[in-house]
Amino acid sequence: MVGLVIVSHSAALADGVMELAREMGGAEVAIESAGGMESGEIGTDAERVRQAVERVRSPDGVLVLMDLGSAVMSAEMAVEMAEPGGGPILLSEAPLVEGCVAAAALAGAGASLEEVAREAKGALRMKSAQLEADEPEADQEAPPADEDIAGGGEAGTASELRLQVENRLGLHARPAARFVGALGGLDTRVEVSNATRERGPADGRSLVGLATLAVAQGDEIVVRARGPQAAEALDALRALAAENFGDAVEDEPAGAASGGAPEPDLEAEEDPASEPPGAGTRLRGVPASPGIAIGPARRLRVPEPVVGDDPPGTPGEERARLDAALAAAAQELEEVRSTVAARGGAEAADIFAAHGVLLGDSAITAPALRRIEEGEGAARAWQAAATEAAAAFRGLDDPYMRERAVDVEDVSRRVLTGLGCTLSGAALQGPGIVLADELTPGEAAGLDPRDAWAIATARGGATAHAAILARALGIPAVVGLGAGLMEIAEGSTLVLDGEAGSVDVDPGDEAVAERKVQQEAADAARSALLARAREPGALSDGRRVEVFANIGSAADAARAVEQGAEGVGLLRTEFLFLDRAEPPSEDEQVEVLSEIARAMEGRPVVVRTLDAGADKPLPFLRQEPEDNPFLGRRGIRLSLAEPELLRAQLRAILRVAAEHPLKVMFPMVATLDEVRAARALLADARDGLGSGAELEVGVMVEVPALALQAAQFAPEVDFFSIGTNDLAQYTMAAERGNAALAALLDASRAPVFALIAAVTEAADAHGRWVGVCGELAGEPDAAVVLAGLGVRELSMAPSRIPAVKAALRESDTEGAAAAALRALPQRARDGTASDSAR
Repeated sequence: MVGLVIVSHSAALADGVMELAREMGGAEVAIESAGGMESGEIGTDAERVRQAVERVRSPDGVLVLMDLGSAVMSAEMAVEMAEPGGGPILLSEAPLVEGCVAAAALAGAGASLEEVAREAKGALRMKSAQLEADEPEADQEAPPADEDIAGGGEAGTASELRLQVENRLGLHARPAARFVGALGGLDTRVEVSNATRERGPADGRSLVGLATLAVAQGDEIVVRARGPQAAEALDALRALAAENFGDAVEDEPAGAASGGAPEPDLEAEEDPASEPPGAGTRLRGVPASPGIAIGPARRLRVPEPVVGDDPPGTPGEERARLDAALAAAAQELEEVRSTVAARGGAEAADIFAAHGVLLGDSAITAPALRRIEEGEGAARAWQAAATEAAAAFRGLDDPYMRERAVDVEDVSRRVLTGLGCTLSGAALQGPGIVLADELTPGEAAGLDPRDAWAIATARGGATAHAAILARALGIPAVVGLGAGLMEIAEGSTLVLDGEAGSVDVDPGDEAVAERKVQQEAADAARSALLARAREPGALSDGRRVEVFANIGSAADAARAVEQGAEGVGLLRTEFLFLDRAEPPSEDEQVEVLSEIARAMEGRPVVVRTLDAGADKPLPFLRQEPEDNPFLGRRGIRLSLAEPELLRAQLRAILRVAAEHPLKVMFPMVATLDEVRAARALLADARDGLGSGAELEVGVMVEVPALALQAAQFAPEVDFFSIGTNDLAQYTMAAERGNAALAALLDASRAPVFALIAAVTEAADAHGRWVGVCGELAGEPDAAVVLAGLGVRELSMAPSRIPAVKAALRESDTEGAAAAALRALPQRARDGTASDSAR
């Protein structure tokens, strides 16, 4: 690789130019400064220059850049004094700062000494173009002939290709990633310039570099390739351009295909899907949690992971740590890409492919490696380099390209998580209505209900994480509102109606006042229900139906008690495991479980073991990509495949059960072998602890196969807890997070009720009890039907408890049985519901 020497009268100036050049060329480029005199005075010293030359000298050569006067003479003397046969030395008349920066960038790309010298000499052209100044005629280069390739493909000689970019958004993230990917595995160096805007050159293998060229629709780019496979590289790029860089071809204007008169030269109309919803717009989605909320729009922002203060290891150790984190992030992105593609979102999946390219982008990795060589830890080095790359995007004129800074930050967070950095919770700019594309479980758990007045998401269904969280917090929510939601400006006044499933954007003072009246009436009705919420759950004739809560934290537990919960029917332990670089220790799990149990003040708590998998990936546990994660290795399947995780969790549950009334249940069970294997691990944990704690063991009924075989399972479990969210999903073969399939899930009630009836009948025959912990339990009308089917315990979002208890009080055993009979499919109406209810 070509080395550089900077000669200046000022040592400070030479050092400063050297630092700047290293930023551009990367740690691999050898650069030395030879500024000032040995005494520290202003001047130049030929011997200092010679020593600098020898330090960076290699067979590829050295380029020496000088400021003026005696610097040229000292450099010439240094060349004469240099050892013979050590590699060529070339003096450059290029401007010191601009020339050195340009030379470093090209040297880092592996260019020859002649190419680096020519790049340095022409460096002022970039500044002239930026300032829109006329270039000196001596530096003008004649444009190539009409052919799209000029020159040969031998090393050191550039082959050139000119391409017109017709993508509506230009070389944005996905086509830029395809551009970089087309060069993969080819022995060539590629530079790209935006001829239309006179920007560049940029490294053709750098996603960040391509983005900073700001290539818009209609711009012409010039691609120069050097190396043995230069021609193959240009052929691949020409083919990619012919396919519109992988983007969909925009529809031709009317009349174009028929040869009619051209359309008037009007400004292209914006894609309606990308236009922000205007004042008075009403967005409609899926009702997720009832209630009316009025407030400013607040986008959910995920802060940067916190980098610890641990002292760094050796550069070699830190490089290895970064390599491991990059590999882990690449695998994680591939899993996400595969999952999204499997759901039919090929275009969306390409986004994650572009993210994967960023992991190997020299514009980020090279500065990070240089910082590591200078003694920084891998996490701080990567964070600084990624922050600079994101800032480069944000400095662009094009609004779309500025938004790509978010992509860099997302990739950065994945790598930092792999380096062991802790994640802080999702943040809002202020209290208001939370806008999100789709909430992850970790993001949902991190929301503070004092700031999150309501939740609105672009994607998802009524049983998505955002909807479940909203109901648990008792705040209004609408999901599946569409992409237009994310175009709403921060701070816009919104009126969200969780029962109607609508969001009004800037509706005006009169409409806001009307909604406030409705909001106050709803609050008064809820207060009346809350006044009786602590009464036991029961039908009007005294038949008990316990009303429990679904929770995920100690804060949820306290809120559940306030709402009248008689216990916890579903404790979601996955919130302990998500969004962290390593699993929680046994002691940490004991501490959290104990805190929750204390908050419940002696009421029973049913603990669900880890329910995660490809649908809810764990950062510390790498899994192979799955075509359909909802039908893959999740729940008990994952826990049995990772027995140490399950063993630690079971030990923690047993330790807490020695002092508090805990029960345990296993999720996603489909076979008796799974139950037996899980119970065997529980027995081992009990033996290891010498525990005599009483602990009922149950299974979640989410898979239809279990419901249909409940009679075989009943002798081997103490209870069944029916997860109606997943049971409906699998019964109807309709993903519960897909808003487009909401109607199918609504139609699932009759078959799901039939499956529940089968479970209660089998359980009753063996003296077992049945609970329902799915969202269906929290719907007042459905709760009465479930009671009529023989369900003894209903568990729901805490905010639903007062209304469900009120609905139960308004029915008796006979009325509930009649409601259940009406809810069953015709062929199931054989008296089973009535018998189970009794």
